[in-house]
Amino acid sequence: MLKLITPYKPILAIPGTRALFVVAFVARLPLTAKSMALTLHVVLDQGGSYAAAGLASMVMTIGMGVGSPMLGRMVDHRGLKPVLLLTGASEAVYWVTAPFLPYPVLLGTTFLLGGVLGVPVFSIIRQAVAARVPDSLRRQAFALDSMIVELVFMVGPALAIATITSMHTATATMAAIGILTIGSVVTMWLLNPPIGHHAAGGDGTRPEKVALSTWVRPAFVLVLATGTAANLVLAGTDISITALLRQQNAVSMAGVCIFAWCLLSLIGGFWHGSTQRPWRLPVLMLLLGAGTIPVGFIGQFGWWWLALILLPAGFMCAPTLSSTAEAVAASVPASARGQAMGLQGSAMTLGGAIGAPLAGTVVDASSPPWAFATTGAIGVALAAAMLAYQRFAGPAAVAAPMPTPAAVPASALVPAQASLAAPTPTQPVPVAAGVAIDAEAAALATAAC
Repeated sequence: MLKLITPYKPILAIPGTRALFVVAFVARLPLTAKSMALTLHVVLDQGGSYAAAGLASMVMTIGMGVGSPMLGRMVDHRGLKPVLLLTGASEAVYWVTAPFLPYPVLLGTTFLLGGVLGVPVFSIIRQAVAARVPDSLRRQAFALDSMIVELVFMVGPALAIATITSMHTATATMAAIGILTIGSVVTMWLLNPPIGHHAAGGDGTRPEKVALSTWVRPAFVLVLATGTAANLVLAGTDISITALLRQQNAVSMAGVCIFAWCLLSLIGGFWHGSTQRPWRLPVLMLLLGAGTIPVGFIGQFGWWWLALILLPAGFMCAPTLSSTAEAVAASVPASARGQAMGLQGSAMTLGGAIGAPLAGTVVDASSPPWAFATTGAIGVALAAAMLAYQRFAGPAAVAAPMPTPAAVPASALVPAQASLAAPTPTQPVPVAAGVAIDAEAAALATAAC
């Protein structure tokens, strides 16, 4: 056990990282409860249908997907504090007014203030992790962050549901979310973690801006597509679990199955950060998809079979998401990291937006086992595409690490795909990466893992 913990000790020894990870947990709690609180507000407080509640939640998710890259670009160009000021004020206005708005006005306000201008906690935290932690420890750092995300999603939505159902109203919970969100913004303002430009140059100077074409290359697009596929699989699995248990008249055991799924994800994230020979992103994605395909066919024999067969796929969840964030951070210059993290958030949002309705459609047209198989097969296909690219693109697919703009002119920059190279024990190389919810968290809220 001590050997497993040892790789994380150097990260926590870096000044400021302990406070950063504490903030990462606290700041994400209200974020994970936003969609659930909004849904129950429409149903309980406004007397609306679940379809209307789902539309409101979808509007928020779309808004986050639209705003995430724009806010990331603003962080790159203006710094962290202007973004915190803008989004903190936006969320404060939203959570104060939302409980009293009629439904049509609520939709528009949710899209703009709660979505587009929502606090991008996930991308900010991951930018700060990438900036503060040296490259040699980045895999362990993102694995630790992914474990924090798992814990948050096991606590946040459940706490929101328990509070709202006990009080029979979502108003107090929405106010609490607003207070916690503002508290998180103030804490991040005071902590003021270094973002891209602090990491790029030792003197803290802002790096030169680089053109989008210098880092948006096929390998980077494949990383984003893999993130989309991963969240598609997770969102589809969540819907399929409920559908399969409903078919067995065992919906009450959904919590047990999802808890087992998430627990193995947490363990998988711990392993991913502690192992000396981590698996590459496409391999992790391949195993996540392949592990999901047979879940329904075995799980139809009983809920206990479902809980057991979910474990292998669950083990791959956190490592896959962690590796995706790691690849994004390693594949772009520091001056573009915010925009890249925003694009990753949008990619995750897209996956969640596709996965849940796709699984539902397959359930209606066929059966829950085929919903598991369909979403899992999509994950396998994306993993195969990335493996094929690495195999046939040759040296172009695995470039040298991205030099920082502070050290070289922008024209000399090439996208780093070192994250896609096979790591060695002597030189840990990021392999490729918890919701979620800036855009990523909104998507992960539907995935429940």
